[in-house]
Amino acid sequence: MTKTVTVRGLVIGEGMPKICVPLVGETLVQLKEEAEFLKTIDLDVVEWRVDFFDQVEDFEQVKKALAEIRTILPTTPLIFTFRSHKEGGNKEITTSFYFELNKTVAETGLVDIIDVELFNDENEVKTIIEKAHAKNIFVIVSNHDFHKTPTKEEIISRLRKAQEFGGDIPKIAVMPNSTADVLTLLDATNTMNEQFADSPFITMSMAGKGVISRLAGEVFGSAVTFGAAKKASAPGQVNVKELRSVLNLLHESL
Repeated sequence: MTKTVTVRGLVIGEGMPKICVPLVGETLVQLKEEAEFLKTIDLDVVEWRVDFFDQVEDFEQVKKALAEIRTILPTTPLIFTFRSHKEGGNKEITTSFYFELNKTVAETGLVDIIDVELFNDENEVKTIIEKAHAKNIFVIVSNHDFHKTPTKEEIISRLRKAQEFGGDIPKIAVMPNSTADVLTLLDATNTMNEQFADSPFITMSMAGKGVISRLAGEVFGSAVTFGAAKKASAPGQVNVKELRSVLNLLHESL
């Protein structure tokens, strides 16, 4: 049985996939308005995509914004993510800054989960994981391919590598160029779930073709799905209300 991750009473890796919605405001004012709006949405987790924040290169402003978000959403599980430009993010920064930012946020203890990208220096990734765990923060170790869908074997290999690094929730998102690519992602998800996973993990096929993967996680093994409240942070994200409706329908059928 795959072990679960419990964040603020939310059990990830059990039952329906949990719905995560991004915060993508560019300013503190926008972030506060967005956070207030998310309080009215039927979601499970909020992800602050800090690569959209126009003051991301000022650590003090990041910490200030984080404190404001936490004040507005005091009981909601919160993921902190700087998505790098090479993996589909909104901003280009140096690798050294990327690591410093994540370490700084881990030290605050204000987030519940930090997303760290797999394809970085292994020792640096492990250092962030150690710093996060010291503050009882979980870590998603992620990989995003916005150009193609790797082979089934490669998808599983990357998820297992994230697990081996000590990540609590491995994640991979890939771009389908055909319907067969979506089937490859789902097949890899199913095999990972049945044979290799010792923690909850997240998979998705992006864009329109891949929407089925965002809906069928409970069937194949993906523990979290990403929905949009206002602005999507990745191609293929479904409106939260519709997403919840479909997840409920599938759950009741199983």
